[in-house]
Amino acid sequence: MALTTAPPQPSQTEQPAPARRRSVLLNKFDLKVSPYLYILPFFVVFAIFGAYPMFRTLYMSFYDWDLANARFDPPVFIGLDNYVRMLDDPYYWNAMRNTFGVFLLATIPQLALALLIAAMLNRPFLRGKTFFRMAILLPNATSVTAVGIIFLTMFKDTGVINWALGLVGIGPIDWHGDGGFWSYWTAVATMVDWRWTGYNALILLAGMLAIPRDLYESAAIDGAGAWRQFWSVTFPMLRPTFLFVSIVSIVGGLQLFTEPVIYTYGYTVRGGDRREVQTLAMYMYENSMVSFNNAGYGAAISWSMFLLIIMASIGNFLLIRRTAR
Repeated sequence: MALTTAPPQPSQTEQPAPARRRSVLLNKFDLKVSPYLYILPFFVVFAIFGAYPMFRTLYMSFYDWDLANARFDPPVFIGLDNYVRMLDDPYYWNAMRNTFGVFLLATIPQLALALLIAAMLNRPFLRGKTFFRMAILLPNATSVTAVGIIFLTMFKDTGVINWALGLVGIGPIDWHGDGGFWSYWTAVATMVDWRWTGYNALILLAGMLAIPRDLYESAAIDGAGAWRQFWSVTFPMLRPTFLFVSIVSIVGGLQLFTEPVIYTYGYTVRGGDRREVQTLAMYMYENSMVSFNNAGYGAAISWSMFLLIIMASIGNFLLIRRTAR
């Protein structure tokens, strides 16, 4: 009698061929498309609130644009006239000088002090590390308006700054008048440093904490002291983080607006009676939002700021890369 074998039965867990194909296609779709779907909201928001305003401003910079009467008085195309106008505008070059003056007085001490504070907080035997790391961020968490009012009071003729200078034999300085451009620049730069030094120090500290401790132990075995370890181990390993912090400081410093406005009592964006501390951002706002008929010129000023930030960031990158050799 011949034995017959039954055909193999499909496993209960085995899927039919069409279902397997659908599953494979879904897996491929998930691997290739899902990451782009996750980041799509960012690009949508950036396109609406970032890219479109930027290119719209570039478009406006080639026109004589009156915001107040744009509906009844259409903009007139004038080409590069707004950019040529900047070259002969003394107020523009005054704003340029003020921007770089405050930027240099604020950024260089700010980065140096942030690096020093981060190195101190990175000491292995420091007590109360968590408290100090939280405390240095408090100035940045404080309202900029409150900070401005406090510093405005401190730099008055009878304020605490002149009182402290009197203790070392320095006469009172008229920080809002005859002190000139340097007095305005110093006061605003001090305000900026107080707000942002702790923030930068915390970022630099995060970079320091990522440096392997083995490198310090090897340097100590070779006889390197704390200072030598900082320049031979810490700073070289910290260059990418320092580059990020410096570029962020450049972007913020060349767009300075709120602090000088508050320091000059917030009445106008002229930056003082003689425009002693009017920055490029303030002058751009004056032309775009105060003098509505100069919106095209204000757009050109904003693009000059953009180009300045790009050039300053590239120069900073090349400088730091050169020191890395």
